Amino acid sequence: MTATIESTGSVLRVKPVVDDLAPRFTRLSDEVWGCPELRWEEHRSLGKQIAAAEEFGGRITREAGGVPTAYMAEWGSGSPVIGFLGEYDALYGLNQKAFSVVPGPDPDNPTANGHGCGHNLLGSGSLLAAVATARYLEANGLPGTVRYFGCPAEEGAAGKTFMVAGGAMDGIDAAVTWHPMDVMMTSQWLSLAYTQAYFRFKGRAAHAGAQPQLGRSALDAAELMNVGVNFVREHMGDFDRIHYAFIDAGGTSPNVVQPTAELYYIIRSPKVASMRALYERVVKVAQGAALMTETEVEVEFDGACAEYLPNRVLEEALHANVVDLGGVQYDEADQEFARAIAKTLPPGATDGTLGRLGQSPDSPPLVSMVIPLPDPAHRIQMTGSTDVGDVSWVAPTVQITGGTWAAGTPAHSWQAVSQGKSPAAHKGLIHAATAMSATALDLFTRPDLLEAAKAEFAGIIARTPYDCPIPEGTIPPPLRAGYRPA
Repeated sequence: MTATIESTGSVLRVKPVVDDLAPRFTRLSDEVWGCPELRWEEHRSLGKQIAAAEEFGGRITREAGGVPTAYMAEWGSGSPVIGFLGEYDALYGLNQKAFSVVPGPDPDNPTANGHGCGHNLLGSGSLLAAVATARYLEANGLPGTVRYFGCPAEEGAAGKTFMVAGGAMDGIDAAVTWHPMDVMMTSQWLSLAYTQAYFRFKGRAAHAGAQPQLGRSALDAAELMNVGVNFVREHMGDFDRIHYAFIDAGGTSPNVVQPTAELYYIIRSPKVASMRALYERVVKVAQGAALMTETEVEVEFDGACAEYLPNRVLEEALHANVVDLGGVQYDEADQEFARAIAKTLPPGATDGTLGRLGQSPDSPPLVSMVIPLPDPAHRIQMTGSTDVGDVSWVAPTVQITGGTWAAGTPAHSWQAVSQGKSPAAHKGLIHAATAMSATALDLFTRPDLLEAAKAEFAGIIARTPYDCPIPEGTIPPPLRAGYRPA
């Protein structure tokens, strides 16, 4: 375990720069909130991001890593090269009016989508941190290269994994990022590796009443697959997860034997190797369902990501900067809106989160405290996934969660969307950007810190090399023949 890194004063140096730039990038986050686009289809959000980066002198590389809605913005020159990771994709089914305490669609949003994971904030905050760091380096004549990576398709598609495989992250010495959350934390969580795939069943149509013997139901096959996978759930690891959605249920006519059916599955496990093994079991269940129904099944691998690899050196450096910065300073208006949101959450959600932090149930729902950095032997095993994991296996990476929602707010909820344009969310964005920028400045100005982070990283990679979870030669989904937007 490394020694805790003391204050370097970087927060005081970058904060005025971040604060000066903040209005432009909180406005950007609102603009992206207003055009929620699903994975691989983030064209409007991409345009708004690139326009902001170019406004501040960023040199733009489009289609970074061969991914159509990815890009890189670069400032400065020479070593070291520090990367910032941003996202801007939304989620289906979460069209929600901002600042509302009841579920209901945004009248200006013609889609079913919404930013239920705060990626409008994420991308804008990371870009703010990158621009602020680049400005500080330029103003002070300091060498080094800042790279911001606009990363699409994090939600169930692993855009960064394809970017890594396409070489977009080659040459970076370290990476910094954040994620909106209900509590600000610097402790690095463990995530699950995952893969996702389409299972397409093909049967034979027939009149379900007059000639059912001539039909072979693809819907029966899909349902049998789901039943079979339910039995697998009893015999998998405690942290393994399997989820599914119907893409095609064969039509709306029950008197026709359904000739087609399609399922979309996500399979998660703590390591890439165990995830692959679980995925193969699910594939066998699909094949068995096809055999039982005399149908055919086609499996299309969609994408995958690796588990997150923490870096303790960077974690301690980030935490030292957050201690200098202090907690997010919310005002009473922020807390009042958060209290109204908290009343809409599942019973005990807010109290449970506050209780885990040692706070009383009547504490303000927007948490301002700086949570102590725990021993790395007791990291939280998160049962979600992030394609930041793949970046963490090619360069030392650190991530902060930013306090942008009322305590207990579930990600991927209408409440998260409602809070995504709030002044409190903007404050969390600026706070996270300041912490990221200060940590990046430490990496630019303290060679010993960067070398320590790289030495820790190299020691782990020597024992456990990166195991890319997507098969060699797999191209991003939007470049595949017959691609259908999500």
